Amino acid sequence: MKIGIIGAGHIGGTLARRFSALGHEVAVANAHGPESLAGLAAEIGAKAVRVPEAAHFGEVAVVTIPLKNVPELPPGLFADVSAAVAVVDTCNYYPRNRDGRIPAIESGVPESRWVEQQLGHPVIKAFNNIFAQHLMDRGKPQGASGRIALPVAGDDAEAKAKVMELVNQLGFDPVDAGGLDDSWRQQPGTPVYAADLDSGGVRRALSQAAPDRRPEWRAA
Repeated sequence: MKIGIIGAGHIGGTLARRFSALGHEVAVANAHGPESLAGLAAEIGAKAVRVPEAAHFGEVAVVTIPLKNVPELPPGLFADVSAAVAVVDTCNYYPRNRDGRIPAIESGVPESRWVEQQLGHPVIKAFNNIFAQHLMDRGKPQGASGRIALPVAGDDAEAKAKVMELVNQLGFDPVDAGGLDDSWRQQPGTPVYAADLDSGGVRRALSQAAPDRRPEWRAA
């Protein structure tokens, strides 16, 4: 599969490494240009590209940058990207230590619905509730005892299925977490966030999530 990744931080770099190791064709981009990613690309066998090329690279595009930077992506970045491309949003809202106040999210819009509105393309929420190091080294074969499960939320059934298969390939049990309006259940501060639960535990945690953000996860 051809996978474009926008962002090469903790999660983006980890996904680039893991997907490349699985045999997928990976193009990775960041705000600093392909020259800044030449070492990573050479190490893992990926292509270092500019952001528009990553968005148009293949069947999956992953947006994994600080939430506050999403509106700074090139205007119309996904305007002519096929509806068949699964766009994955891994972003989380950290208002107190990184992102500042985003009024729409503070008023209750789920983080990924806000991202979708900024991109102008449907998104699938995934890979946002696990530490990057755990994503790198805690995957297990399908059926293995203690396999960690990851929630995947989105409105497009085909795109969601594509992302869930990638989750499985990475060594985690994918759990359908509902539509994008349900993705608040896997945001920071919810029971499933950074919990490394199995599939049953993920389903219970999603059902136990409360819609109101705790004070520490709201802008000061």
